Amino acid sequence: MKTKYLIRLDDACPYMDGDKWQRMEDILDKYGVKPLVGIIPANADPKTMIEPEDPEFWEKAHRWVDKGWEMALHGFDHVCVTNNGGINPVHRRSEFAGLTYEEQARKIGNGYEVLKGHGIEPSYFFAPSHTFDEVTIKAIKDHTPLRKISDLIATKPYKRDEFTIVPCQMGKLREMPISGYWCACYHPNIMKDEEFVALEGFLKEHQQDFLSFEELPEAGCRSFNDKLLSFAYYTLRRIKG
Repeated sequence: MKTKYLIRLDDACPYMDGDKWQRMEDILDKYGVKPLVGIIPANADPKTMIEPEDPEFWEKAHRWVDKGWEMALHGFDHVCVTNNGGINPVHRRSEFAGLTYEEQARKIGNGYEVLKGHGIEPSYFFAPSHTFDEVTIKAIKDHTPLRKISDLIATKPYKRDEFTIVPCQMGKLREMPISGYWCACYHPNIMKDEEFVALEGFLKEHQQDFLSFEELPEAGCRSFNDKLLSFAYYTLRRIKG
C-alpha cells in the first residue's frame, strides 16, 4: 500500500465566504483534485455564517457534483449542544453525541431531506466537530440511505457493520511516513493566505499522490495496527487535555 492523500472541505452553505471557497476551488481544479464537501443543510451557527445568503449556492453545489466532487451531509444546523465527544472524541462538543435517538433522527432525517430537496444526493455523512455516537449511526441507518462516514482514525477505509468508515486524520496536509490513505480536513471559511499557499505547494509537489473518494479501495476489516493507532491517538489527546 502506497501513501495517498485526500481532501475534505467542511462547512459549505449559502452563508460561506464565497471568495475563499472560490480560491480553494481554483487551486483544486488546477491540480485535478476532487474533494469531499460537507454541506450544512440548515446552518444556524454564527461562526460559519460569514456572508449574506448566496442565492446561487445550490447551483455551485451542482457544479461541484458535475466535476466529480463528492457531497456529504454535514450535520443539520452545525450548532453544538452537548459536551460529549462520543466515539470520536477529538473535541468535547457535539451537535449529536449524547442526544436522544429521537433528537438525532429528526436532525439527520430533516438534513438529508433538505439536500435532496435541492437536488443534491450526498454519499457521505460527517458531523460538526467530528463528534458523533452509536445513536447517530443508528439514526443515519434508519433515516437515510447513507452508509459512508468520513471520520475516525485508521490508515485505510474499513467496514463497521453496514458502514464504510473513511478515516479523516489531520487538519492540514503533511508528508506521512506511514503508508495509507490520509485525509486532511480543511475549512475554507477561516483559512489564511499562508494556508492556501502551503496547500498549493503540497499539491504541486504531490499531485500524483492524490485520489478522489471514488478511487478509494474497497473497505475490509479494521487491522490490528489500525486499532493500535486509534488507541494511541485518543490516549494522546486525553493526555494533552
